[in-house]
Amino acid sequence: MPTDSGVDRARLAALFARERSSFAARRPRSAAAHAGADHLFGRVPMTWMNKNAAGFPIYAASARGARLTDLDGHTYVDFCLGDTGAMAGHSPAPVVEAVTRQLADAGGATTMLPTEDAAWVGAELARRFGLPYWSFALTATDANRWAIRLLRAVSGRPKILVNSYCYHGSVDESLIVVGPDGHGMSREGNVGAPTDVTTTSRVAEFNDLAGLERELAHGDVAAVLMEPALTNIGIVLPAPGYLAGVRELTRRYGTYLMNDETHTFSAGPGGATAAWGLEPDVLTIGKSIAGGIPIGAYGLSASLADALTARADLDLVDMGGVGGTLAGNPVSLAAARATLESVLTEEAFAGMIATAAEFATGVRKLIESARLPWSVAQLGARVEYRFADPAPVNGTESAASADPELEDFLHVYLANRGILLTPFHNMALMSPATTLDDVARHHEVFAEALAELTGPA
Repeated sequence: MPTDSGVDRARLAALFARERSSFAARRPRSAAAHAGADHLFGRVPMTWMNKNAAGFPIYAASARGARLTDLDGHTYVDFCLGDTGAMAGHSPAPVVEAVTRQLADAGGATTMLPTEDAAWVGAELARRFGLPYWSFALTATDANRWAIRLLRAVSGRPKILVNSYCYHGSVDESLIVVGPDGHGMSREGNVGAPTDVTTTSRVAEFNDLAGLERELAHGDVAAVLMEPALTNIGIVLPAPGYLAGVRELTRRYGTYLMNDETHTFSAGPGGATAAWGLEPDVLTIGKSIAGGIPIGAYGLSASLADALTARADLDLVDMGGVGGTLAGNPVSLAAARATLESVLTEEAFAGMIATAAEFATGVRKLIESARLPWSVAQLGARVEYRFADPAPVNGTESAASADPELEDFLHVYLANRGILLTPFHNMALMSPATTLDDVARHHEVFAEALAELTGPA
C-alpha cells in the first residue's frame, strides 16, 4: 500500500464491503457458473481471469462494439476491451465478415500454406511501422520469444535487457526487476523459472539512461526489449530525450533494439514507433491487430533480415525454435487484414485519441476537485489514473504507488453501475465504437465514487 492515497482507510473498507456484497447479490448466474466450474484449474479458463475485485469474475454472455452483457443481463460500457485485444471493438463487422468468409466460403482454419492476406498484412505493417519484413505468431508472447532467439543467434550474445516491471507476456527473460540493492532479481511470484533470471537477463529502470549504459557496458546484451512507454504496471511515459538516448546507446554498444508495441499501439495507427519517430531493429505486436482473433507478429529491419538469411547454420525452416504449426493461419490473417484495412484506420485512431483526451481531461478535473494526490496519464487511445502525484517515472515507482484495496473498490463500484475497466489496473481504452456519452457516463459514476470516498461521513 502507498504511504498516502488520500483516502480514509476505514471508510474505504466499509464502502468496499458494501460494493462486493451488492456485486454478489446482483449476479447469481455468474456466481453459479464460477462455483460449478469444477474441472477448470482455478475455476477459470486461464488463471489470470481470477484477477478480479469482487470474489468471482463476471461471466460474459455477449459483446458488441463497446458494450458487453453478462449472464445476469447487466450491460456494461466496456473500457477494458479485452485488455487491448478488442481495441477494435467487440466483433467489428468487417472482421466477422472476413472470418466467416474464410471459414464458410474459402474453407479451412489452418492449412500450413500461405494466403494472399498474409502478404497484404505484412505490407501494411511495413507501411505503418517502417520495418520491411514480417513474420507471424499466435501471440505477442510468442513473437517476443522467437525474435529473442533470432537476436541471440545473430549477435552471439546471451543476455536480453528489459525495464523493471515491463510487460512482454510470459517471456522468461522479462521476469526480472531492479532489487532494493540496485541489482537485478527475479520478479516476485515468477512461476517455474527454468533458470535464475539473472543468468539470462539484465535490467534497468525505465527513463534511466545511466543505468541502461551501465548494463550495456558488460558487452553481453543481444537486445534491449522494451515498451516505448510502460503500460501493464500503469502507464509510465518516456521523459524527453529518453527514447532517443536508448537508441543511441544500443547502437554505440552493438545491441539490437526491440520495441514491443502490443499495448503502445494505442498511440496511433503506427503505434509509438510512428507517432514518436522511433527506429527499432525489431518490432513485436499482437492482440488488437486482428480484431480479437489470436495473432502475433514481429517485424525486422532490412539489415537484420539480411544478417539472418546469410547464416546457413541457422535452421529457420524446420526445428530451429522460431515457429508454430498454427502461426500465420488463414483465419488470423483474414481477420488482421480486415482490422487494419477497415477498422483500426487512421481516421478511427484520430477519433479514439480525441475521445481519450476527453476522458483524461474529465478525470483530471474530478481528481483535482476532490483534492486527491492522484495523476492521469494518456497514451493515445489509452488513459489511466494513478494514486500518485507526480506520476511515477519508472516501473519500481509505479509498482510502489499501487493501492490494491482502493483499486479494487473503484473497479467493483464502477462495475456495479455498468462500467468496466481493465482488471489489472485503472486503465480505460477507447475503441472506434466508444462514444463521448460513454465517457460522460464513466465520469458521472467516477464522481459519485470520489464523493463517497472523500465527502462527509
